[in-house]
Amino acid sequence: MKRIFAIIVLVFTFQSSSAQAIYETIKSEKLGATRKLKIQLPRGYSSNEDKHYPLVIVFDGDYMFEPVAGSIDYYSYWEDVPDVIVVGINQVENRYYDTMFSEQNSLPIDSSAKFFEFIGMELIPFIEGKYRTEDFRLAIGHGATANFINYYLLKDKPLFKGYIVISPELAPNMTKYMPERLSKIDSKVFYYLATATDDLKSVKKGTELLNTLLDKIDNDNLRYDYDMFEGLTHYSVAAQAIPKALSSIFYVYQPITSIEYERDILTSDDEPIEYLKTKYESIKELYGVDKVILVNDFKAIAAAIEKKEAYKDYQELGKLARDAYPEALLGQYYLARYYEETGQPKKAMKTYQSSYIFDEIGGLTKDDMIERANRLKADFGY
Repeated sequence: MKRIFAIIVLVFTFQSSSAQAIYETIKSEKLGATRKLKIQLPRGYSSNEDKHYPLVIVFDGDYMFEPVAGSIDYYSYWEDVPDVIVVGINQVENRYYDTMFSEQNSLPIDSSAKFFEFIGMELIPFIEGKYRTEDFRLAIGHGATANFINYYLLKDKPLFKGYIVISPELAPNMTKYMPERLSKIDSKVFYYLATATDDLKSVKKGTELLNTLLDKIDNDNLRYDYDMFEGLTHYSVAAQAIPKALSSIFYVYQPITSIEYERDILTSDDEPIEYLKTKYESIKELYGVDKVILVNDFKAIAAAIEKKEAYKDYQELGKLARDAYPEALLGQYYLARYYEETGQPKKAMKTYQSSYIFDEIGGLTKDDMIERANRLKADFGY
């Protein structure tokens, strides 16, 4: 428990020292009232006017916004999740009316139906009209709001592509609706579900049943993950579920890991360069983010090229590195390795030598390049 507390303190400290919430008020015709919002913009938002960002909507924003915003700010710093815009909806006075459902069909009714429309027809257009957003949207809810965000999946065209459902207080028919819908959904959806051993008994029972049903679904469009947290309660589970959920949903975005390297790259029949290209194309397709290829990902693919002796891949790797880091010598180095391993030592030597005008990067230095050039010169007598 002390370790959990330390992690929470770290996240909140990191957030408070690096990101500040913007407070907004939106007037809603659907609700006939105003709602308070908390908004966190990514680092560098104001200095990069051409960049657009995925949108995270946090329900129960009066207490869920800070742990979500803090986790996102922390993990985006380390490139584990993309920079996103986080919007929290204050529901402290309206939670019951926002989330009520019909006893006949378990669907939104009266005030909750209006709140459902408010999100899609007023809140998101308001945010998209004022801030630079991408098409990828993620909804996060806890308890009653975790049940509520499921309703957006029941639409023909879901409003969100990602759902973090923490300790949901499920409506009676939800364990019927969700398996039916997710088994047939024809667009990519990320769905994360969590409960805890000491959760409310009814919540735990319903969540475990829903997991049993969702776990049986065979649909390539569904990315589903589930966690049962030991020793946590209905209220403490969110602090651990949020970072686990973000890691699950943005798994493709994360840097290449040692497990990924061993399991997916070295054992594949495809060339290493194809894995890299597919990974970054998937990031764009799934999250709408044009991510610059990380230096460490270049190094992982270069290691696989060496291990698999797929030296021809160095040529394309060099071109990709030039595009990603035009001022650095990384692209020159890979092109020189291509020439060196394909029987073109003179071109390799000259390419190493020309690297001297570029910036050092990723542990590669100008001295390394000159040393390699001199070695080739001595070996071949140029």
